[in-house]
Amino acid sequence: MPDQIRVLIVDDHFMVRQGLCALLEAQNDIKVVGQAASGEEAVNLCDDLSPDVVLMDLVMPGLNGVEATRQIKQLCPRTQVIVLTSYHEDEHIVPSIRAGALSYLLKDVSPKELLTAVRRAAAGETTIHPGVAAKMMKALSGPDAPKDSPLNELSKREIEVLRLIADGQPNSAIAEALFISEKTVKSHVSSILSKLNLTDRTQAAVYAWRSGLVE
Repeated sequence: MPDQIRVLIVDDHFMVRQGLCALLEAQNDIKVVGQAASGEEAVNLCDDLSPDVVLMDLVMPGLNGVEATRQIKQLCPRTQVIVLTSYHEDEHIVPSIRAGALSYLLKDVSPKELLTAVRRAAAGETTIHPGVAAKMMKALSGPDAPKDSPLNELSKREIEVLRLIADGQPNSAIAEALFISEKTVKSHVSSILSKLNLTDRTQAAVYAWRSGLVE
C-alpha cells in the first residue's frame, strides 16, 4: 500500500516493542519497518531505513534517547521523532525537545492517542502530553525569556496561527478555526518559522509559551 507511514520502534524492552508493533501493524496506513533495542541501533537503522516516524524511548543502556534523537535528526532531518516514555521530569522533557523531538508522550497514552500522534507526526504536526506541556512552559520561562520579542514582526493573522500551533492544533483545525485554506496555513507557518528563526512547530509552540503569547 502506497503512502504508508513508515515507523521505527525504539525501546530496550522486548514486550513493549512487540506491543507497539502489534498496535501499529494492525493499521492499514502504518508499517513498522524496524525495531531497535538501543540508541546506537536506532541511529544505524535510521541511516539505513529513513523512517517517517520514530517512537523513541528515553532511558536505555548506552546511547540514551535524547542523544539518539539528536543524531537521527542530523542524519535524517525529515524523520520525525516521538518521545514515548514514562518520564515526565523537566530534566528529560526540555533536552528531548532541544534535540529535535517533534512530540512528547507518556506511556500511559491510549492506543487511539498514540495512533493519532503518529499520523500527526508524519504530517509534521506536534503532539505534547498536556502535563508535559505545562512543565515545558515552566522550565523554559524565566528571566532568560525573550524581551525584545520578534513577535512584533508577525502579522495579526500569523499571531493567530501561532497561538493555535501552541495549542497543539493541526493545520486542518487551524484552517477551520480561521476560515482559511490549509495551503494558506502552511504558508503562514513557514513565514512564522522564518521570522522567528525557528526550525519546526514544536520550537514555535515553545517560543509562544516562553514569550507569554499563550498561557
